[in-house]
Amino acid sequence: MSTIHVDVVSAEESIFSGEATFVALPGEAGELGIYPRHTPLISRIRPGSVRIHTADGGEEFVFVAGGILEVQPDCVTVMSDTAVRGKDMDEEKANAAKLAAEEAVKNAKSEVDLARARSELAILAAELSALRRYRAHK
Repeated sequence: MSTIHVDVVSAEESIFSGEATFVALPGEAGELGIYPRHTPLISRIRPGSVRIHTADGGEEFVFVAGGILEVQPDCVTVMSDTAVRGKDMDEEKANAAKLAAEEAVKNAKSEVDLARARSELAILAAELSALRRYRAHK
């Protein structure tokens, strides 16, 4: 079976590096599915789940808060400021952050503050959705 090398990196660390048979992630224009020998591609990605079907038959799950995707026929690189392994996601912490972001939207004093708070709220909503999907899939 053919494989493709996958690297998922955040600003702080390498989250995943290994061989995969398939990768799915939220592209800017919709869901992307990548198999080995995919045509080269560079795209922005939206906040959401990166699902990696590993060469050994397992599955890795990573939440990304947006970022950049580069695809070469033998390599996929996902770069995100924030990336969290599915097993490391904390629902209680994410819910608390979402409540704080909702409060920031209500109390925004300028258009810039409002835009920043809405962006954070959208990322947290995507994280909670990804966490629910991860738990349902386990």
